[in-house]
Amino acid sequence: MEQIKKYFFNRFQIVFTIGGVVLMSIILLMIRLKFTHSFFLLFLVWNVFLAGIPFAISFFLKFKKNITKGALLIWFGIWLLFLPNAPYIVTDYLHLRFSSKNIIVLDIFLIGSFALSGLLFYYISLRDMESLILSKFSKRITQSIILTIPFFAGFGIYLGRILRWNSWNVIQQPKRLFNDIWNIICVPFDHLLAWIFTIFFGTALGITYVLFKRIRFLQK
Repeated sequence: MEQIKKYFFNRFQIVFTIGGVVLMSIILLMIRLKFTHSFFLLFLVWNVFLAGIPFAISFFLKFKKNITKGALLIWFGIWLLFLPNAPYIVTDYLHLRFSSKNIIVLDIFLIGSFALSGLLFYYISLRDMESLILSKFSKRITQSIILTIPFFAGFGIYLGRILRWNSWNVIQQPKRLFNDIWNIICVPFDHLLAWIFTIFFGTALGITYVLFKRIRFLQK
C-alpha cells in the first residue's frame, strides 16, 4: 500500500493535470446539457473513457517494476490496439456541423477540451511505453518502434472514423476487419484517402509528441 501511495505521489502532476482537464470537459458537457436539454455529444464521455485505456495500461506497467520482456510484449499489443482511441477524439470536431449557431462556440470549447484530454492520454501513455520498451530493448529498436506508432495510430483513426471499426472488432469481426486492412495495404492506389489520412495524422502526432516531451512539469 505504501508503495502505491509513493507511486501516485511521484506522478501527482500527471494525474492532477489529466484529471483536471477531464473534469473541465465533463463540466462543460453538463452546462451544455443544462441549457439545451439535449444528449447530443454525450458520446464524448465514452470516447474519453476509451482514450484512457492505453494510459491506464502504461500507468500500471510503469508501477510494475519487474515486468518480463514477454509480458511487456503482450501488454504492448493490447495497449497498441486501444491507443488510436486517444487521438481519435480530435476528429469529433466533425460533429460541429450538427451544432446550432447559438451554442457553436460552446461546442467548440467542449469538443476541444475532450480532444485535449485524449491527446494528453496519448502523449503521456506513449512516453511511458517508450521508457518501458527502452528498459527491455536497445535504443535503436525503441526509436524504430516509437517512430512507427504515430502512423499506426493515424491508420487506426482512419479505420474508426471513416470505416467505422472499433478496437473490439478485432475479436468480434476479425475476418472482415483484416480484409479491409489487407485491401488497403495491397491496393494502395484504390485507397489513397487511407494513406493520406494515415500520413497526415501520423506526421502530426509524431511532431507534437516530440514537442510534448519538452514539457518539464509532466516529465515524471
